Amino acid sequence: MTDVLRRGRASLAFGFFAQGVAFALLVTRIPAVQDRYGVSDALLPAFLAAVPVLAGIGSVTTEQLVKRVRPSRLLRWSQPVVLLALLGVGAGGQGQVAGLAVALGVFGLAVGALDASMNMLGVSLQRSYGRSIMLSFHAAYSLGGILGASLAWAGAHWHLALWVSYLPVVAVLLPAALVGSRWYVDGDPVPGREDHTDGGAGVGGGVVFRLLLPLCLVMTFAYIGDSTVSNWSAKYLKDVLGGSEQLATVPYNVYMVTTLAGRALGDFGVRRFGAVAVVRLGSLVAAGGFAVVAVAPGAWVGMLGFTLLGLGLCVVVPQTFAAAGRLFPGASDAAVARLNIFNYVGFLIGSPLVGALGDAWSYRGAMLVPMVLVLVTMGYARSFAPQPDRYGGGHERPRTADVGRGSNGL
Repeated sequence: MTDVLRRGRASLAFGFFAQGVAFALLVTRIPAVQDRYGVSDALLPAFLAAVPVLAGIGSVTTEQLVKRVRPSRLLRWSQPVVLLALLGVGAGGQGQVAGLAVALGVFGLAVGALDASMNMLGVSLQRSYGRSIMLSFHAAYSLGGILGASLAWAGAHWHLALWVSYLPVVAVLLPAALVGSRWYVDGDPVPGREDHTDGGAGVGGGVVFRLLLPLCLVMTFAYIGDSTVSNWSAKYLKDVLGGSEQLATVPYNVYMVTTLAGRALGDFGVRRFGAVAVVRLGSLVAAGGFAVVAVAPGAWVGMLGFTLLGLGLCVVVPQTFAAAGRLFPGASDAAVARLNIFNYVGFLIGSPLVGALGDAWSYRGAMLVPMVLVLVTMGYARSFAPQPDRYGGGHERPRTADVGRGSNGL
């Protein structure tokens, strides 16, 4: 293990952290954004849906760009764009809906490139390390999300204008991210590595979507579950379980904290028991969480369900990215970019699905749908197994990292 790799890991973790802060600052202040610009309730869903759609376009574009530009360079410049777009969202005023649309559009496109390139580097660094470290990056993202949500709460509590809340954060994170990006590390596939994945991609090969499809479904199901918590936990606790308005703000915070805890410890579980066992256990715990939420007699039992959800779902997404990298060792960047699209597909499906089922049937019944989808993930758990290599092994192996061509060209 070299100092270059350690610095690369620390700098990438900060990138994940900064993105967690920025995204939480946006999504938790949506009501304030709506009030500031005077966006109607009828128009707001269109604005919110446009962000993940454009992020998907950004991820597709990134797949093409990394054929010519290293992921570290894309990450280095997409992160400042995300932060400046966030500031742009807070800078407008009443009636300036066109300006809001532009800012959110830029935010969405840049987030797609950022998410894809971050996870590309995470996958390549994990291969360079030769052991599971992917969950630690997503733990940094969760920590950033908790900080961002806390800063958003403070801004709302003190009735600060959006730009006043966003400007100090951008002023700190933007230069720090640019400085940290000097130590990003790109990696190259293992020279001479053969592929034995029954039609998968070897070195220099392409991505066979048929083989990637199980992981795409897992990613979609995981984000349907995640968006259910982020969009409906407060309403569910208040309207269905009879909790107070103040208590209704707690489930998402509990979910984020347990997500952080699970991801902080998850890499140790993968190293000890393997990715398949960890994903199966996480899916089972998450399904149990949805079941508890669905049958909870009161708010505090419901809170237990959201706690289980955080502990279960937290391991699925990072391990899905890692599995895509192992499945296509010669085309891991393309695999990650395509897989990342289904992050946004799940986000787009989850909230409307639960809302429609809740209105047509019941919100308790609606919670059973993501429960079933998460259980289906267990059937795809074998897709997370390490791919056999030409040495007959099935574990991550250290590979040569490109430390001479990082994002700063050093």
